[in-house]
Amino acid sequence: MSKQDLPSGAGQVAEQYPEVWDAYAELGKACAESGPLDARTRRLVKLALAVGARSEGAVHSHARRALEEGETSEALKQVAMLSIPTLGLPRGVAALTWIEDITDGR
Repeated sequence: MSKQDLPSGAGQVAEQYPEVWDAYAELGKACAESGPLDARTRRLVKLALAVGARSEGAVHSHARRALEEGETSEALKQVAMLSIPTLGLPRGVAALTWIEDITDGR
């Protein structure tokens, strides 16, 4: 993802503090390469973490990138459904609506 494709807040940090952004990007790369999970699994786990953190912006960002990388809308929506037993119905429904902002907006 280029700096121009970042959400506004992250894009501003990348522009104003490129050395911080570069270090953050390297940390993300190192974490991604630290174990055996394949790219698809990592993508869905990151979406699930964004759901658990209740970060609408991060859910939007991870859902958008997942679709761009070939993930199906159904798989992304299942992440929200899987969150219901752990996080509760209201949080799971909120996550589903955030994902649908992206999947149904295409």
